[in-house]
Amino acid sequence: MTPLERSGLGYAVAGFAILSMGDAVVKSMAGEWPPYAVAALRFSIGACGLSLLLLRQEGPRAFIPQKPWLQVARGLCLALASVCFFSAIYIMPLAEALAIGFLSPILTQAFAGLLLGEKVRPKVYLVSIVALAGVVIILRPNLVLLGWGALLPLVSAIFFALLMVSNRASAGQGSALSMQVFVAAFSIPILIAVCIGAKVSGVPELDFGWPTWDVVLRCAVVAVTATTAHWLAYVGTSRAGAAQVAPAIYVQLIVAVVLGWAFFDDVPDLYTGIGASLIILSGLYLWRDGLKASAPSINAGARP
Repeated sequence: MTPLERSGLGYAVAGFAILSMGDAVVKSMAGEWPPYAVAALRFSIGACGLSLLLLRQEGPRAFIPQKPWLQVARGLCLALASVCFFSAIYIMPLAEALAIGFLSPILTQAFAGLLLGEKVRPKVYLVSIVALAGVVIILRPNLVLLGWGALLPLVSAIFFALLMVSNRASAGQGSALSMQVFVAAFSIPILIAVCIGAKVSGVPELDFGWPTWDVVLRCAVVAVTATTAHWLAYVGTSRAGAAQVAPAIYVQLIVAVVLGWAFFDDVPDLYTGIGASLIILSGLYLWRDGLKASAPSINAGARP
């Protein structure tokens, strides 16, 4: 690995680690403000900051999407995935929810074949079944304790995978920055609608009031750390190539275990270890198999 590639890997590792830190900040708001309200405020702050940056760099025309309905679909997937994931880490250990979330890159390959007509090797579906077995192992004790709420990270992983597929479908329709602005901006009305629906539902458990200053501050921290993390991952991918930095994503789980243990007294059990191992090994297998399939152009796969 060249010095440039090593620095790229370092950027990616830092980015993925920061993502888990943001997840821990979200978990710290459990019981103080509902997850759908947190998601709405977090993406509103993020969209404002990114929009100012896009306006400065590319001008007003960059805010006109080529296919608005595709951007609506991306926003819907992001909104639902975020609400489900934030809800999951409210009620589950951070590492368990995140481990199940790692199913999304595997599902993305399967969904790309079903929805975009991409050629998918049969082994992708077989490995997906193995990864799903890992999810079942993690969920089995949690279903007894939490009921259907334990399925939230699985639902989140599905919508994140659909988001990745819609990202592929929108490739070439704008810069990486404009795509970030669109997905955040189109998710905000959906999240606000969810908040309004919860507020007027009459269900006491769904009701909420104005956030305290520290909740607003933490939402801002999550928005800034997420944007910083995505930028670091982008820089890392640009320097080292997607194939080199892909395994670095699993640093998130290590950081999540440490933070969950240190701040929330969440100690991973044997079920989590076995299930997470199956999911991660499945992802690494598909990554390595993909390297063999695309060996001649390995450095051409960096994300835009």
